[in-house]
Amino acid sequence: MTRTASDAVIDTTTRRRLGFGFWVSVGWLFLIIGVAVLAPWLPIADPNETGYGGRLDGPGWAAWFGTDTNGRDMFSRTIWGARVSLTVGFIAIVDGILIGGTLGLIAGYFRGAADRVISFVFFALLSFPGLVLALLIIASLGSSLMVVSMTLGILSIAPVGRLARAATLTFAEREFVQAARVLGSTHRRIMVRELLPNVMIPMSALALLGMAITIVAEGGLAFLGLSVSDGFSWGKMILLGSSPRTLRNGPWVAMMPIGAMFLTVLALNFAGDRLRQYLDVRELAF
Repeated sequence: MTRTASDAVIDTTTRRRLGFGFWVSVGWLFLIIGVAVLAPWLPIADPNETGYGGRLDGPGWAAWFGTDTNGRDMFSRTIWGARVSLTVGFIAIVDGILIGGTLGLIAGYFRGAADRVISFVFFALLSFPGLVLALLIIASLGSSLMVVSMTLGILSIAPVGRLARAATLTFAEREFVQAARVLGSTHRRIMVRELLPNVMIPMSALALLGMAITIVAEGGLAFLGLSVSDGFSWGKMILLGSSPRTLRNGPWVAMMPIGAMFLTVLALNFAGDRLRQYLDVRELAF
């Protein structure tokens, strides 16, 4: 069957739609971030109050998500745990974008010796076992919220930097960059005004995917006893409910934070993937 020009236009329009699933994912992210930010002012139980109910009470009207082994309200703890998990994910990916994105932009623009040195740093970070590096840093500096977040941010520098470098190599040869050079623009102006806005397009999609990875990574560190010490996260809550006795008598202690983490990571992955596909189509029109 012969395809007409109108068919191609319809296909392109359809492909550019983010889709219903994307907006559902964004809605969940706004919801979980909103309740996490507003947790101190929400009419919920004190997450650290013991004896709120019986120990390992099942979900019900009094405690929607049940209670844990100390009688603490799991619904309240799941909301407060989101504050730590989301903060770790956000700080880590912002750290990766600021450092990795800057290095990748420099490497892709100047090339030559700068590209070789920065690329070697990226390869070194990718070659070093991420878990071992995290263990070394946290064991040496402690497990405060900032240390854990910055450690996971270090692990995201190389992937973000390689993406920024590849995007910069592509856009550095475009006509608008060549025109800026002919007009006498400085390197700094070209990088900030011409290249950075375009490089941020693919990096914005990667940021959602990277945040999902760091949330899961924090949960993994919790099982090694290296999660955030000042407060509790979803990972630490899952660890608390992972003992065989608790899983038999009160599976909700682990399953409720697992469900919250699963839905959040799923939403971040789906939204990031759909955004990446959408922006890839937009880039073809430049």
